[in-house]
Amino acid sequence: MKSKAELLVVNGRLATLAGFSDRPQRGADFGRLGLVEDGAVALVGDKILAVGPTTQVLDQVDSSAADIIDAGGRLVAPGLVDCHTHVVHHGSREMEYSLRLAGASYIEILKAGGGILSSVQSLREAGWDPLIAQTKKSLRRMLSYGITTVEAKSGYGLDPEHEVMMLEAIRHLNELQPLDLVPTFMGAHAIPDQYRGASDRFVALIIEEMLPRVKDLAFFCDVFCEEHVFSLEQSEAILLAAKKLGLQPKLHADELAATGGAQLAAKIGAVSADHLLCADEEGIAALALSETIAVLLPGTSFNLMSRYAPARQMLEAGVAIALSTDYNPGSCPTENIQLIMTLGCLKLGLSPAQVLAAVTINAAHALKRGDIIGSLERGKQGDLVIFDADNEAYLPYHFGVNHTWKVVKSGKIAYDKNNEEVYF
Repeated sequence: MKSKAELLVVNGRLATLAGFSDRPQRGADFGRLGLVEDGAVALVGDKILAVGPTTQVLDQVDSSAADIIDAGGRLVAPGLVDCHTHVVHHGSREMEYSLRLAGASYIEILKAGGGILSSVQSLREAGWDPLIAQTKKSLRRMLSYGITTVEAKSGYGLDPEHEVMMLEAIRHLNELQPLDLVPTFMGAHAIPDQYRGASDRFVALIIEEMLPRVKDLAFFCDVFCEEHVFSLEQSEAILLAAKKLGLQPKLHADELAATGGAQLAAKIGAVSADHLLCADEEGIAALALSETIAVLLPGTSFNLMSRYAPARQMLEAGVAIALSTDYNPGSCPTENIQLIMTLGCLKLGLSPAQVLAAVTINAAHALKRGDIIGSLERGKQGDLVIFDADNEAYLPYHFGVNHTWKVVKSGKIAYDKNNEEVYF
């Protein structure tokens, strides 16, 4: 007896990304889209029931009671995965824009009380309801760009009370809207004013008080490992303490200088090392020999008018690469992952197929979810995006616009370009 489908997408050009549920794409495999011309995806409940050529899928499933989406030759891809964001925040920092245009560096703005610390103050003053409302708007935008899973960091609290509040907000938002949110504790995001010159005391607060309180609220722990922020030794101490409590390590590494962050990420088995603008040959070699994924964030480089990560060097060395928005109120205030894909081509030297892999299956592995999302395969979560384009190259080529036609999240239509009332 055929299994009954509840939703059926037919006549699409499928980019399945199949065959990499157990590992990210890298080297010669990077950019293997698993294309199926005139393909179909059948879904039941929140799972994919069948994937393949339309005629084959129609033979495999009972579609008599299914809702049918005719993709009309459009590109059908897995739901996009935004694997590095600071989406939970309050307020904005456009007043820093003129400072940056005048030549002020990221660290100079931070030392002047701007940057992360100004977002900390805004969040503490705003409280729960404004935080939820603003973040919900950003998540709505993300969904409209084809994103179905979002990593969300804390880090604008910088004390036990407000770090817990941020992670509880992520949990609440995960239940409030359709996108899946993956929580990351990042209490080690900046040094608060009262700990300047005594950063070890703040590290002790994170390890001894914050980590025990957030261990059941977060899946990952991240640290901003950089000169003037958290040293290699401090970063390692925090992440090893987090691992003992069951949190998976991530690392903001080598963004502003080559400090050995990439090597540390590889050494401790971090799930990802992120930014990596200044990663040197030793760091790249260490990543290539590890399972750590390089999450590159070209939108931040674009907005800060800084250098870009050496993506081609990483690729040639065999490093697994993912892309993400780094959406945050300071260094990269955009939810547009399709723009990031363009920058991935133009500024990182990746191909259109590689950038699509970098925001799907590889980004899923950067969240340790490659076994359930990131590709169109039987049994995986029913997340997919249909673009108003018939090939992957058109997405980064026609830049600055939204190509999303429809988004299916967990087996249900969550976004329709022609019916915005569909989604929350």
